[in-house]
Amino acid sequence: MKTVLFFLLISITAVLPAQQKLSPEMLWKLGRVSALGISKDKQYLIYSVNVPNVELNKGNNKTYRISVNGGNAEEITNANELLPNEKISSDGKYILSSEAVKLKPVNGSDFYPTLTKSNVQIYESLNYRHWDTWEDGKYDHVFFAPLVNGKAGEAVDIMKGELFDCPLKPFGGDEDYIWNPDGKHIVYSSKKKYGTAYALSTNTDLFEYDITSGTTKNLTTENKGYDINPAYNAQGQLAWLQMKRDGYEADKQDLIVSNGFTTMNLTANRDDLHVESFKWSEDGRSLFFIAPQKGMVHVFQVTYPDRTGKAPEITQLTKGEFEVNGLIAQTGHELFLTKVDFNHASEIYSLDLTSGNLTQITHVNDDNYKNIAPVSSAYKMVQTTDGKQMPTWVIYPPGFDAKKKYPTLLFCLGGPQGTTPFYSFRWNFQLIASQGYIVVAPDRRGVFGDGTKWTEAVSKDWGGQVIKDYLSAIDAVSKESYVDKNKMGCVGASFGGFSVFALEALHNGRFKTFISHDGVFDFKSMYGTTDEMFFENWEKGGAYWEKNNAVAQRSFAQSPSNFVEKWNTPIMIVQGGRDYRVPIEQGQQAFQAAQLRGIKSKLLYLPDENHWVLKAQDALVWHYEFYKWLEETLK
Repeated sequence: MKTVLFFLLISITAVLPAQQKLSPEMLWKLGRVSALGISKDKQYLIYSVNVPNVELNKGNNKTYRISVNGGNAEEITNANELLPNEKISSDGKYILSSEAVKLKPVNGSDFYPTLTKSNVQIYESLNYRHWDTWEDGKYDHVFFAPLVNGKAGEAVDIMKGELFDCPLKPFGGDEDYIWNPDGKHIVYSSKKKYGTAYALSTNTDLFEYDITSGTTKNLTTENKGYDINPAYNAQGQLAWLQMKRDGYEADKQDLIVSNGFTTMNLTANRDDLHVESFKWSEDGRSLFFIAPQKGMVHVFQVTYPDRTGKAPEITQLTKGEFEVNGLIAQTGHELFLTKVDFNHASEIYSLDLTSGNLTQITHVNDDNYKNIAPVSSAYKMVQTTDGKQMPTWVIYPPGFDAKKKYPTLLFCLGGPQGTTPFYSFRWNFQLIASQGYIVVAPDRRGVFGDGTKWTEAVSKDWGGQVIKDYLSAIDAVSKESYVDKNKMGCVGASFGGFSVFALEALHNGRFKTFISHDGVFDFKSMYGTTDEMFFENWEKGGAYWEKNNAVAQRSFAQSPSNFVEKWNTPIMIVQGGRDYRVPIEQGQQAFQAAQLRGIKSKLLYLPDENHWVLKAQDALVWHYEFYKWLEETLK
């Protein structure tokens, strides 16, 4: 297959003698920057830095402020005093908060109060566990309380008695409930479904609560998919993110605005834009948002049409080989954001809206980077088996020499929808390449940023074209003289872990080793034990028992468990014990199959971890075992 090279980033940087190749220990010493906002006087950026403490096996979080113009950072302890409190109403009379409320009996002692030492949980419907937590009968609710002399009075539960959550579980936060600028209404997002209905649907709506009348109305009743992340401008116009179809968690996500009378989809006409997050401009006449674009993630600006009815105009504001992973706020002609690239973790930058120049504001990890050798990368377009052009990243070891041969790893992305991670503290491409491996990371079918048709091609066909895309990518890169074809491996997590299991049977000798983390191995047992049934129903097209459903039957026929007789290559399987999205039996079954087939295999079981690896010492063991396995099997 012909590989078209768009442009090459391989700028072989002379590695200074003092520089070392990135190691797991060095990675876990880097500070993790989280932007908190801009101070009330708009003079400072407030942010936190979490530096993992490996010895104590927990994070060490500190808060700082730095001038919006850059300079030296100052550690602070009063961040809440410096930042505007958006939970206080515009008239200063009320304050918003959220709190868990016990509403449903679940434990044995809830039903039988005298049996206080019983350890029993009783359920009548699905959603009895979610991601990494068992249902305990508590629901997060939104409260407002009067402010008297700066202190909150008696709080009112605006969702009283409802078996629904706000913030949304498991990933929601303060952004899920906000004040209307009029100070009389609260808007919040919630999926008002319970039990099995909750597990089958993504229909999350925006609700408006009137604090005077105590009444609630649904603002998005017509839309059947996600409506999330509400945000007002000063003029009282409401913006939010929306997906159209119920049950499809990765539907095209658009930016919606309403003035109370007219609702407009600002990104409907851009098939390639999946909006990840947004911020209003200072004047309220436009919005900034970030969206994937062909292997990268960039900032865009869209105008909010005035009364003339002029169509919204979308402009891309950033360009380059990096990922913008957060928007903070606009101040004057500067837009503050966070970004990463293959050699740098998240830092805060300012984007000059006049010139388009990016200026780094925080320098949390600069001293560490001085001692770390950078990797280089190339952005290629690879032709797929159906004649499409697929963006593909290739990451090279420090000091890459095209005259040498290198072991090469195919990275299989999770999702199945998503974007290639530029910087991760687990699947870190710089770290992998620094151990001497070339990494091939294709934007295969299902990835955002290449159009809706490309993204949706993975659903209901997990074992189809997407697997061919992976093979197209590794075949194209392996034609290069610097790739050691006798030392190629394949790694991935979640859907990427499924891809590893699938390729184990289909790679035809391309790979010498595999690593699958929290991968889906058996579609039937996955359907019977996972939590979010809307995901399974959408991705598989239905239930396995629907014998007359041709789409579902084709999907379940693609289960890797159906092809174990073709497995013959060493494989390491990683499984989190608290992963309820891809539950424990998936890893167990895969390991058991490999062992009974007589294949060299290893099970790395992390009983306290969920779908990720969050604890420092667990993460280091993960890294050590990851590279130990590669060293053993790619000799």
